[in-house]
Amino acid sequence: MPLRPLLSEDRIQARIGEIGAQITADYAEGTLYLVCILKGACFFLADLARAIKRDAFIDFMAISSYGTERTSSGEVKITKDLDISLQDADVLIVEDIIDSGVTLHYLTNLLKTRKPKSVRIATLLDKPERRLRPVDVAYVGFQIPDEFVVGYGLDFAEKYRNLRDVCILDPDY
Repeated sequence: MPLRPLLSEDRIQARIGEIGAQITADYAEGTLYLVCILKGACFFLADLARAIKRDAFIDFMAISSYGTERTSSGEVKITKDLDISLQDADVLIVEDIIDSGVTLHYLTNLLKTRKPKSVRIATLLDKPERRLRPVDVAYVGFQIPDEFVVGYGLDFAEKYRNLRDVCILDPDY
C-alpha cells in the first residue's frame, strides 16, 4: 500500500474540537460566514461547523491551482464563487491545507475587496516551510512536514478523500 499514516482520525477530531472552541470564543457576536474551499475542505468544514457553538453561515468556493499534479501550478482560477454578500460580516476561510500560500494569498485579498468586517483563515494542515506568498493563518490544526498527504478530504487525482486519517502518499506511487 502506498500510504503511511500521519494523523489519526482521533487526533484530528480532538484538535478540531479545540479550534471550534477557540473560534466560538473569538467570534462571540456578529455575523460569521464560514467559507469552505472545495473540494478538500468540506470534511474539515463539516466537523468544524459542529464544533463551533454559535450560529454561522456557510458558503463554498472552488479554486484550482493544482489540477492533477502534486505541486501548485502557481495560477489561481476560481471555478465556483460565493452566493452571498460578505459586507460587514466576519469571514473565516476554511481550508484543508496551506503550503505555497499562493491560493490563500490571492483569495484573502479578493475577499477583502468585498468589504467584510474581517477575513481570517482556519486550516487543518499547514506546511509553512513551502511558503511562496505570505499568509496569516489564525487557526491551524497541525503543522506537517513537506510530504504529499491525502485523506480526510485531501486527494491525489480525486482519490483518497474518503480516508478517515491523513496519510503520506509514497512519492514513488
